[in-house]
Amino acid sequence: MPYCVKESSELIKHFKQYVHSKYVLEVKIWAVDDKRYPDGVKYSLIFIDTKTNRKVLMDNHYPKNPHVHLDEKEMDYEYKGEDKLFSDFEKFVLQHFGVKL
Repeated sequence: MPYCVKESSELIKHFKQYVHSKYVLEVKIWAVDDKRYPDGVKYSLIFIDTKTNRKVLMDNHYPKNPHVHLDEKEMDYEYKGEDKLFSDFEKFVLQHFGVKL
């Protein structure tokens, strides 16, 4: 069974928007009090092409550490705070799709 964020969490940021009528951008960030998330946050940042399903996804769901998905490729990611997370996400989207956020 997949891990769900416990009741001791608080959704602190969520937005979803369509970009250029082709992509979906969605960001969710929770403040969590859970030893499985030593940084105190759980996050999911998604940018997906609705026509081809190509994607950039950054998340840190349990039991994995922070990581990035570029389509089917997955690589580790070192979380260094929310500002760096957003900056890196924008870079991945620009490199992977040529779209500036």
